[in-house]
Amino acid sequence: MKNRNYNKTIWTVKEVLKWTTDYLKDKGCQSPRLDAELLLAHALKTNRLGLYLIFDQPLSDRERMIYRELVRRRASREPVAFLVGKKEFWSLDIMVRPGVLVPRPETEILLEVVLEECKKSPGCTLLEVGCGSGAVICALFSEVPDIDAYACDISMDALQNTGANLALLNGLESPSIFASDLFESVRNGPIFDIIVSNPPYIPSNFIHQLEPEVRVFEPKRALDGGPEGLDIIRRLAQTSRNFLKPEGKLIIEIGDEQSEEVSDLFTTNGFVAVKQYNDLNQKTRVLKGII
Repeated sequence: MKNRNYNKTIWTVKEVLKWTTDYLKDKGCQSPRLDAELLLAHALKTNRLGLYLIFDQPLSDRERMIYRELVRRRASREPVAFLVGKKEFWSLDIMVRPGVLVPRPETEILLEVVLEECKKSPGCTLLEVGCGSGAVICALFSEVPDIDAYACDISMDALQNTGANLALLNGLESPSIFASDLFESVRNGPIFDIIVSNPPYIPSNFIHQLEPEVRVFEPKRALDGGPEGLDIIRRLAQTSRNFLKPEGKLIIEIGDEQSEEVSDLFTTNGFVAVKQYNDLNQKTRVLKGII
């Protein structure tokens, strides 16, 4: 945070937030005030509410140094979640590290659908394919602590991140998670009541249009769904039935304008009663099918 009047200003919390908001806005950040608050709260080891309780308090030289570096990195469009090491999801602080996707608010729609099914079938067995940060399975355990749930991912970064979040949540050990390319490491036979996934679904030729926070800093393998965005979704539709019990359910998150094609994939592969769920923008975000 450098300008010619920098050293003449008394850098209180209020002044720092105002300056940073304007600076990050100029750098193209979409939520500059929120970003400034989250970064400053992290630097001062407090929360956003805590900032307003010390609004007129000046920052120490050390606090300014720490905060200045955070702002520099955010101005280069590094995600706030990576800078502060966490992202709120389902009212949980989910730890996130580089190498995993940052949890998105729209994925809470996926979680809502899964929770509805879990509450209908107490004691159900569930597998999350592609656990990423661990946001979904952690939120499930927070709501249904006795659920028989497992999670897998092809990425070791994702497995480590999920394992760390599960340990923070309730001390769960690694047998709940395992490395697998979809169902490669799952034993044969119908063993799950529910399979849930938030797979890569962005078409390859659209990746370059994403915001730098996503395009540059998040793992491409977790984003790129192939030419139509359907490569992994197609594999899920084709193979998950082999691991679902009778009347088992496949529940997945999908991208914009994919609902018709994914519904067709579900029905072609033997799923019935395919149901669509919209996000807050009234776009179909989640599909559920019964085998």
